[in-house]
Amino acid sequence: MSKYTTQFKLSVVQQYLTGEAGIKTITNQYGIEQAMFRRWVRSFRQHGESGLAPKYSHYDAVFKLSVLQHMWDNHLSQQETTAYFDIRSPTCLSQWSTQYCAGGIAALEPAPKGRKKSPMPVAENNTAPLPIDDETRSREELIAEVKRLRLEVAYIKKYNALVQAKAQSAQQKAQIVLELRPQFPLADLLKQAELPRSTFYYQKQALAVSDKYQNVKTQLTALFAEHKGRYGYRRIMLALRNKGEWLNHKTVQRLMQELGLKSCVRPKKYRSYKGECGKIAPNILQRQFSADKPNQKWVTDVTEFNVQGEKLYLSPVLDLYNGEIIAFEMARRPVFALVSQMLKKAIVKLSPDEKPLLHSDQGWQYQMAKYRQQLAGKGLVQSMSRKGNCHDNATMESFFGTLKSEFFYQEKFTSIEQLEQGIVDYIHYYNHDRIKLKLKGLSPVQYRTQPLST
Repeated sequence: MSKYTTQFKLSVVQQYLTGEAGIKTITNQYGIEQAMFRRWVRSFRQHGESGLAPKYSHYDAVFKLSVLQHMWDNHLSQQETTAYFDIRSPTCLSQWSTQYCAGGIAALEPAPKGRKKSPMPVAENNTAPLPIDDETRSREELIAEVKRLRLEVAYIKKYNALVQAKAQSAQQKAQIVLELRPQFPLADLLKQAELPRSTFYYQKQALAVSDKYQNVKTQLTALFAEHKGRYGYRRIMLALRNKGEWLNHKTVQRLMQELGLKSCVRPKKYRSYKGECGKIAPNILQRQFSADKPNQKWVTDVTEFNVQGEKLYLSPVLDLYNGEIIAFEMARRPVFALVSQMLKKAIVKLSPDEKPLLHSDQGWQYQMAKYRQQLAGKGLVQSMSRKGNCHDNATMESFFGTLKSEFFYQEKFTSIEQLEQGIVDYIHYYNHDRIKLKLKGLSPVQYRTQPLST
């Protein structure tokens, strides 16, 4: 009988895993050997509570060889291997390895129990054993042996397939038994698998329980595909909540890792600074990238795209209230009309009493007198970043990084016209469909129109 009960092992292991005490504290308190306690922890992590329950097993040569092969192929230690296969004896792998190196797989056969059988009859010259005379055996004996051999062959085939897949737990053995049960008696299968009947029924019930996150995984994969890999786990979490699935962000992150879903990352850049070629406005914004209402603070900039040697320039204006792109203009060259046309489109959307602050970098377009006159004509206040300081216009830079990371670098474009249409589509998606964390899981347009709907 084991010195320690399963319940005791479970309680001390959980005490360690929950962080209540360390290994040294627990082993000193209960008088447990540290090596033994570490085996309990490894077994519990690998097999759950069943890894701590008493186990009395006799392993056949095929199983022993598969364990050794797994250990050698994966460069595992003996401790890691015994935990993986739920083998309770810490020294048996050394014995098996020595036996196999000395005599091959035949040396791994377990020693027969009980009285020794009489030796097989041999020929007079003692060179070879005489064959068994099947003619002297009854029909029932031959049928029983054939059935046993068929069962062994079927089980070994299934088992070897799992060895190659590196899966040999009690659950996998139960899976084999379930698959072979229509062909062979259950008692014989359990004996061949060295699987207790109670363990088999427990694993059968566990196999029957479907993955509780299966529906969530389906929705998660669909959302990831719908947004073309642009959403990380935080946005996926909010999108799921919008659909009524309330999950912790760590759970969503784990599920995405299991599914191999990883959001895209970003490069950048375009610089329009050419020195002081006009009037420099003060930095009124002062990195205050938030607004209390729409059309209170705007930011703008110009970025560049390159498709097969041809360039396209984009000039948008963004509202700091909700991150919405108010207006934008595209051109093949970075001329002043690119900025002035963008500004005209944005000003049209203002009511007579709205006069937002418009912040930009010190690009040459924003220093020109015509640009300043456009702003002054509508009462807009001009603000500029400090020289060479992109952080003063970080929100606009962030939008460009998002645009290129989620759209431009994810697609292959054959023409500038294709890119132009794609930008139009993406900005519509960005404004109306793409949720933002700081907007409580809403898109910019949803956030702006939300007060109107309540």
